[in-house]
Amino acid sequence: MSTAHRRAAAAAIALLAVALTGCSPDLLIWGPDGARVIDTTEQTIAAASADDMTAFACEDSAADFGEPEDWRGLSAGEPEGFTADYWPDQAALEPDWSINLEMGGSAEDGRVFPGDLFFRDTDDGLCIVDIAWWTVESTG
Repeated sequence: MSTAHRRAAAAAIALLAVALTGCSPDLLIWGPDGARVIDTTEQTIAAASADDMTAFACEDSAADFGEPEDWRGLSAGEPEGFTADYWPDQAALEPDWSINLEMGGSAEDGRVFPGDLFFRDTDDGLCIVDIAWWTVESTG
């Protein structure tokens, strides 16, 4: 079986699993906690794009949310449990999760954007404790 056939078969199996279980693909891939991080990230992007910058900020957060246009065209990437060794600047903020943001087709040289979000899990749900900003160096 060729690689293309194997990929097509894997995609069909994943779609069948989603259809049979009624689960979202994010739930199947990332589990309930990861899916919740992705969903909250998408809600954060929508709120920040609509100028509701701090809707998901933790009470003690001093995160820079930038401007609404900074968030436009972004989507949730891959959630990960927070790793202090990789993110030492955020460790003191005690986040539980990090997730990268993806640009899709909106990347352009020199664009500054919120590249990673850091969430803390609270009794009221997830809230943002920090945002790491990145600059697109080159699109080509």
